[in-house]
Amino acid sequence: MKPSITYLHLLRNTPFFTALTTAQLRHVIDHSREWEVSAGAPILGNVTAEGRDDVWVLLDGGWELHYRGQVLRSGHADAGKWFSAASLGPEAFELVANDHSYVMQIPAQDMDAMLAQGFDFTPHLDAGRVLYRRLRDSTRPLTP
Repeated sequence: MKPSITYLHLLRNTPFFTALTTAQLRHVIDHSREWEVSAGAPILGNVTAEGRDDVWVLLDGGWELHYRGQVLRSGHADAGKWFSAASLGPEAFELVANDHSYVMQIPAQDMDAMLAQGFDFTPHLDAGRVLYRRLRDSTRPLTP
C-alpha cells in the first residue's frame, strides 16, 4: 500500500460519505489516511497489528475478506464497503484488494468521536454489521 491524497470532491461522491456536510468531510480528511492498493495486495489481516481496530472504508475499486474458508467480495457501494477486525472477533482473516483500489483508514477513536458528533454513517455501519454478524455466526457459506 502506498499513501494517497484524499480529495474533497471525490470523497463527497463516495457512498459511505454522501450524507456528510462539507465541514464533516474536511474533518474526515483531517482524521484519516488514504491508501492506494494494488490488486492482490493485502490491506489488513491477523499478522497486521497496526490498524486492526481502525475502520477501513473502500473508496474505489474492490476488496475481498477471507474468513473461515469463505471469500466475501465487496465494492464501494456494497454493505461490505467498510471493515473493522472488531466485527469478526479473534479468528483469522485477511482483507485483500481484488482490484486497483483506494481505501481510507480511520482510527477507531476518531470514528467514535465522529459518531458522537452526529456524523451520519449509521445506515452504512448497520448494513455492514448485519453482514459481518451473518458471516461470523454462520455455519454455512454466505450467498450474495
